[in-house]
Amino acid sequence: MDIRRLILAIILPPAAVMNKEAGTIMLTGLLTLFGWVPGVVAALVMIYQEQKQVAA
Repeated sequence: MDIRRLILAIILPPAAVMNKEAGTIMLTGLLTLFGWVPGVVAALVMIYQEQKQVAA
């Protein structure tokens, strides 16, 4: 995993998933507005899934 994206996911979750579709960015942004922790968790899960697909 890229350490820069992990740090970005913790600081500003929607920015960490900028390479995804608009719906994914909006979902992460909405979760971040509801609470910082749900946004961070969503961003980390999406980053993990992307890394899992690349490795396979």
